[in-house]
Amino acid sequence: MKGALEDHAVQAQKGVPQAELHSTDIPLELVRNASSRDHARPTGTAALGVGARSLLPPSPGGASEAASGLRTIAVVSRIQSPAGDSKVVSAAGGGAAGSGGNGSGRFSEPLALHPDHTRELPEQVIERKCSHQPSPTRRSGPGLGLGCWTGPEGLDSTPDGLTNTEGTFSRPSCFGYPVSIFFIVINEFCERFSYYGMRAILILYFQSFLHWNDNLSTAIYHTFVALCYLTPILGALIADSWLGKFKTIVSLSIVYTIGQVVIAVSSINDLVDFNHDGNPDNISVHVALSMVGLALIALGTGGIKPCVSAFGGDQFEKGQEKQRNRFFSIFYLAINAGSLLSTIITPMLRVQECGIHSKKACYPLAFGVPAALMAVSLIVFVIGSGMYKKVQPQGNVMAKVARCIGFAIKNRVKHRSKKFPKREHWLDWANEKYDEQLISQIKMVTRVMFLYIPLPMFWALFDQQGSRWTLQATTMNGKIGIIEIQPDQMQTVNAILIVILVPIMDAVVYPLIAKCGFNFTSLKKMTVGMFLASMAFVAAAIVQVEIEKTLPVFPKGNEVQIKVLNIGNDSMNISFPGKTETLNPMHQTSDFMTFSADKLTSINISSTGSPPTPVKDFEQGHRHILLVWAPNKYQVVKDGLNQKPENGKNGIRFVNTLAESFSVTMGEEIYENVTSHNASEYHFFSSGRKSFTINSSEIAQHCGNEFETSYLEFGSAYTYVITRKDNGCLEPIVVEDISPNTVSMALQIPQYFLLTCGEVVFSVTGLEFSYSQAPSNMKSVLQAGWLLTVAAGNFIVLIVAGAGSFSEQWAEYVLFAGLLLVVSVIFAVMARFYTYVSPAEIEAQFDTDEKKKYPEESNPYPKLDSDLQTQL
Repeated sequence: MKGALEDHAVQAQKGVPQAELHSTDIPLELVRNASSRDHARPTGTAALGVGARSLLPPSPGGASEAASGLRTIAVVSRIQSPAGDSKVVSAAGGGAAGSGGNGSGRFSEPLALHPDHTRELPEQVIERKCSHQPSPTRRSGPGLGLGCWTGPEGLDSTPDGLTNTEGTFSRPSCFGYPVSIFFIVINEFCERFSYYGMRAILILYFQSFLHWNDNLSTAIYHTFVALCYLTPILGALIADSWLGKFKTIVSLSIVYTIGQVVIAVSSINDLVDFNHDGNPDNISVHVALSMVGLALIALGTGGIKPCVSAFGGDQFEKGQEKQRNRFFSIFYLAINAGSLLSTIITPMLRVQECGIHSKKACYPLAFGVPAALMAVSLIVFVIGSGMYKKVQPQGNVMAKVARCIGFAIKNRVKHRSKKFPKREHWLDWANEKYDEQLISQIKMVTRVMFLYIPLPMFWALFDQQGSRWTLQATTMNGKIGIIEIQPDQMQTVNAILIVILVPIMDAVVYPLIAKCGFNFTSLKKMTVGMFLASMAFVAAAIVQVEIEKTLPVFPKGNEVQIKVLNIGNDSMNISFPGKTETLNPMHQTSDFMTFSADKLTSINISSTGSPPTPVKDFEQGHRHILLVWAPNKYQVVKDGLNQKPENGKNGIRFVNTLAESFSVTMGEEIYENVTSHNASEYHFFSSGRKSFTINSSEIAQHCGNEFETSYLEFGSAYTYVITRKDNGCLEPIVVEDISPNTVSMALQIPQYFLLTCGEVVFSVTGLEFSYSQAPSNMKSVLQAGWLLTVAAGNFIVLIVAGAGSFSEQWAEYVLFAGLLLVVSVIFAVMARFYTYVSPAEIEAQFDTDEKKKYPEESNPYPKLDSDLQTQL
């Protein structure tokens, strides 16, 4: 419903220069929708808020409040009532028309009129500058009040859809930054906490709760991670062509939160444990819920990835490039702060025991906390809704781009003859069908995408922190001073260094380089980042060489390793090819001896006065322990360890020298039915002292059955031989199978430092570069392309690691370092020929040219009457 402006006798207020009053026309509907308190009421007049603060005469200090430089909008209307009289009403102030008003800067009464009381007549709007300083509302002419639209915190701003002269929104700020970005940063911190906290314990959940083997657990884990980096394409399409960034983030965050809740529910042990025995009666229910939850999480986290950082960049205005660049650093800092805290906290929650009917590892709590943080992330983001600058989606950009590129290629092929003149760019062959602005935008995107081609190699090295470098840490000693860390916790070094290095780089290093007069552009920073990552892998190779000097030798495919342990009461003679050793009771050979399988015919066991007994039951490529207790009584036990225990854990097994079987309980692990003169399998434990209990009918009542291990370090393996002492009590004798790691994990810190420095100057800069070089309607698409380079990098790891069979791990590190070094040189050459552009200026130029070409269409509303303009 529209009102009619009929009174042309509007007098300009004293003290307000006419230069500060401008005329334009906008639909009244825009103003009506601008107020959240805008509700229709059936009255004969439309009473509008008034707050004519800026129309006061100059203050005693001589400064006019109207000269503050902030734009606002006042809507002035005189509406014909049913009685025939006319009433002047106005919008954008604090009180009712013709009254003192409340000066709050918001509509105090509804704008809409009852349909029976008005007729459709044109309305007009006066734009003026006004002050954000509070002052009493004054009347402006007979029955007319004019005032300012003020946004949150009393700052002047314009409603959605209305802009000031510069085309920007006046929004609340803090320390020169839009207040809205603080909601975005908090949202990102909580979301990253949720994601990394869940992912930190995911593979252990697969193994210990769902009871999947290592191969299946690893396959599902990496499939999930891959989906998280592929779904950004979908998120970008939804944001840029349908919902816009804000609605996409909210919608997919809801999906994300539901996924986190589902996987938390799937980890409740009592969910289908109907007989209360501590084990789920139907594990497929847990598997199904887990897969549904992970699918929703992958869709949610991947879908919002390209939107959040780009949405944050949207909040800054022209002239805030410095603040925007620093925002990306703060944004990246929030990511790493969230990941750091979550990877420390969620494993601590996992090791707690909880349950209704049986106590198990508390996966529901460990998954539940990330789910709660994701809900907090969503709530915080929605709370800031009123402060965001929301750029509307501009159509199906991807489809337009694809059609334009396809047409250009098709047209170029059709006109490949020499008689057709060449064009400056291959995309110019689309000029016949597509407008010049779209072609220009696609050129910007393709030029940046071309620079993306070498980038996956960086991520190929970077993501090996969670694989190769963690495996390297399993062969090292985690005792660093008074601190003791596990191999998988070394990844937190990266997050800690990020928190430290991002502000240092931003506040110290970059300004120092600028003062030295060096033009350290974004692409130069990225090149340096790639070089530093390459050097990190050189450092990793050096550490690996030192580690391999201390590693035990394991058998190759055609070799056999044997250790002999005499668990009898008499000495035994053991004859190997080329030598013979005598072993006293409860003694062993010095170490595992290596033999070629084709040359090892047999090993002979004998004692004084007894014939030798040959032993031949050895399997190629494995370690064996030969238990002997009489010349013709022995047991060959395949070791089962062909490498250092994984994750820096310690392997422990038991040998039974008693006449009857026994069981051993060590922590949550149970060695069931260890038969007489035989050995159990290895079970693995973290560092520290462990208590164990032996359950056997042979234990006398006056003897204890509880014992304690020696201090377990990292990566060791021991055999505990259970014997009987002279007093009839049991005694464990420790035999070392694999010595603990001796190279300190502290030696990994230099490679983490180099890689993190590379990440700071590569990844943070890459995010900012992608945003700054992207057209306004393709920013999320370019962000998705950036994330796709991460997925491509993971595929490179699979290809290189699968294609190359390296006998030494350090050689693979050197290969990756060399590949990235070559790629960084190629990228530096590509960057040398890249020309930085300002998409906003290019698009603004197109808009200016369009207005010059079609001046009549630049303003779709009728101009004000010339007499009214003169009076205003």
